[in-house]
Amino acid sequence: MQQRLFGEILESHFAIPRSEIEKALKFQGEYGGRLGEILLNSGVISEEQLASALSIQFEIPEVKSKVKDFSALDFSPLQEIAPDWFIANELIPLFVHDGVMHFALKDPLITYPIEVVQELYSEYSIVYLMADDRKYRELSNFFRLKHFEKGEAEFGRDEIEKLKDLAAEAPIIKFVNSMISRAAEYRASDIHLESHSDYLKIRYRIDGVLQDIDQVLASTASAIISRIKIMADLDIGEKRLPQDGRIQLRVSGRLFDIRVSTLPTIYGENIVMRLLEKENINYDIDTLGMEEFDIRLVRRFISHNFGLVLITGPTGSGKSTSLYSILSQLNTKERKIITVEDPVEYQIEGISQIQVLEQIGLTFASILRNILRQDPDVIMIGEIRDRETAEIAIRASLTGHLVLATLHTNDALSAITRLVDMGVDEYLVNSSLLGVIAQRLVRRICPHCRRPAVADPAILKELGADIVQAKLGLRDRSLYKGDGCEVCANTGYRGRMGVFEILEFTDELKSALLNHKEYDYLKGVLRQKYFKSLRDDAIFKWLKGMTTVEEVFRVT
Repeated sequence: MQQRLFGEILESHFAIPRSEIEKALKFQGEYGGRLGEILLNSGVISEEQLASALSIQFEIPEVKSKVKDFSALDFSPLQEIAPDWFIANELIPLFVHDGVMHFALKDPLITYPIEVVQELYSEYSIVYLMADDRKYRELSNFFRLKHFEKGEAEFGRDEIEKLKDLAAEAPIIKFVNSMISRAAEYRASDIHLESHSDYLKIRYRIDGVLQDIDQVLASTASAIISRIKIMADLDIGEKRLPQDGRIQLRVSGRLFDIRVSTLPTIYGENIVMRLLEKENINYDIDTLGMEEFDIRLVRRFISHNFGLVLITGPTGSGKSTSLYSILSQLNTKERKIITVEDPVEYQIEGISQIQVLEQIGLTFASILRNILRQDPDVIMIGEIRDRETAEIAIRASLTGHLVLATLHTNDALSAITRLVDMGVDEYLVNSSLLGVIAQRLVRRICPHCRRPAVADPAILKELGADIVQAKLGLRDRSLYKGDGCEVCANTGYRGRMGVFEILEFTDELKSALLNHKEYDYLKGVLRQKYFKSLRDDAIFKWLKGMTTVEEVFRVT
C-alpha cells in the first residue's frame, strides 16, 4: 500500500489548515528540515499530534494503545546490547510476550537502530510502538531507573580501579600524548576515536576533512579511552551516558584547550576531542582570504555606529573566526563590546564575553534583554535561533548599537528571507540590516608540493570560468595542484581560507523586499547588478592558483 503524505494526514485527521502546511512546505523547500518538526517548532501542531500523524503514516500503533502502566514493564531484552545504546538511539525495549518483542520508538525515519535490533533479535517477531516526546521521556526515565543499579553492580569499584591502573601505564600515557602531539603537528581541528568490534579507529579532521590515521586493538581501547577521560576529569566508571569535559595541555610550546565529548555505542565509547589553540592566534580581517574589494565592503559595514551585520554559513565554515576578526578590529578603548556565545571558543582581552547556559534559563534572548542595560556600543550574538532573539537583536541595532550575529543559511540573500520567515517585520529588517557575509572554507594547495595543472575545457565551460575571470578582473590564470608530501600529510593541501559572498543591503534591495518577499525575485534583482556569489569567489581563487577545482565543487 502506498504511504500517505504527511501533510495530507495532518489536514484530514487533525484539521490543520492547508495554508499552514503550504507555508511549512515552502520553508522546507528553502531551508530543508522535516515538515513535522517545522510545524511543531512554529506551534501549528503539538507533540501528541506529531506522534499520532507518524503512527498513521507508518502504520505503527501508538504506545498508549498497548501500554497503560509503564511502571509494570520489565524492559528485559538486553542480552546483546547495553542499556545506554537504546537511550542514545531513541529506541526503548518494553516487553516480550509470546515470542513478540515490543519496542517504543520516537522517530520511525531513523532506520539504523531498527535494523540493528532486527538483526540481533531475529529469533523474535518485532513490534514497534510510536511514542510522543512526553511519553518517550517517561519511558526513558523508567528504563534508566530499571538498569541503574544493575549497571552499578556490573561496573563496580574493582573494575574502575583496574581501568585507572591501565590508564596510568607508561605505554598508554605515551600513546595518548603522541596522538595529541601528532594532531597538533598536522594542524588537526578534531581527533576522532571510534570504537568497532575488533579495533579502535583514530581519525584526524585536517583542514575540514577527516583522515584515517591509526587503529589499535580493541583490547587496548578501554585503557586509551580511560586515560583521556581521566585527563578531562570525567567519570571513567560511567560508560552508559554521554559526557563532556575539557583538557588544558601545552604541546610543543603551544597551549591548547581541548574539548572532550564521549558517546556510548554498541561496541564501546566514541570520543571526539576538539583542539583549540589558546595563544598566538591572529584575528585579522586581512588574513581571512577576502579580496580587497570585499575587505573595503566589510570595513564600510562596521564603520557604522548602529545597525545589524549578519554572517551566515553552515557549521564549520569559519563564521566564528570572521566574527572574532571583526571584533578585534572594533576592539578599542573607546568602545564597550559584549558577546553572547554558545560556547565561548576564545577569550579576547578587553571584551566582555558571556556563555549561554540553556539548562538554567540563560538563553540568547534572556541575556540580550539584560545586555542593553550594560550600555554596550557593540554586541555580538553567537547565533540567531528564533524570532525572539532576532527581534531583540534588530531592536538593539535600531537604538544605537552595532550588532554582529550569525545565522544558518546557505547564502547571503537567504538570511534576509529567513528573518522574514521567522516572523520579523519587513520594515524592521529594512531599517536595521547593513549587510550579510556568507562564507565557506576551502583548502589551500600545499606550497611545498604544488605543481602546475591543466584544467579540463569542459569543466572551465561548466563553471563559466571566462565569465568569472572577466567579471572579477583577473588577467592571467595560474592553475596548480598538490602532489602530497610529508608536510601536508600527503593530502596536497595545507591550511584553509574563506570564500565569501558579501551582500550590501542597498536601497534597491530594501524596495524589492517591501514589494516582493520571494527569494527568486530578490535573486533576480542581484543578477541585474554586479554581485559576486560564493561560487564566483571559489572559482576566482582556483583561477589564481590558491585552491583546486575539486574544492570549488566540494564547498559550493
